[in-house]
Amino acid sequence: MTNGVCKKDLMDQIYLYSFAVDDAKLFLDTHPEDEDALAYFYECSRMRNQALKEYAKNFGPLTIDTVTDSCSDNWDWIDSPWPWQEGGC
Repeated sequence: MTNGVCKKDLMDQIYLYSFAVDDAKLFLDTHPEDEDALAYFYECSRMRNQALKEYAKNFGPLTIDTVTDSCSDNWDWIDSPWPWQEGGC
């Protein structure tokens, strides 16, 4: 836990929002005019990006898009366990 943020809980949020974004994208492939689905997609995408930024700020980047949001000015994140490795989450 860093600054009151639990790494595992934050990863669970990222997984949840990522699934919702992917599911909404699939639905929008066949229903591109559905305004409610589009609003849902944008909201889930916003929450996912927010969670990714929070994770990067506290634990290091998960995606290339959040590298600049990391507190680190170097690439030392490579030395810690990856999220899918034991001790990473």
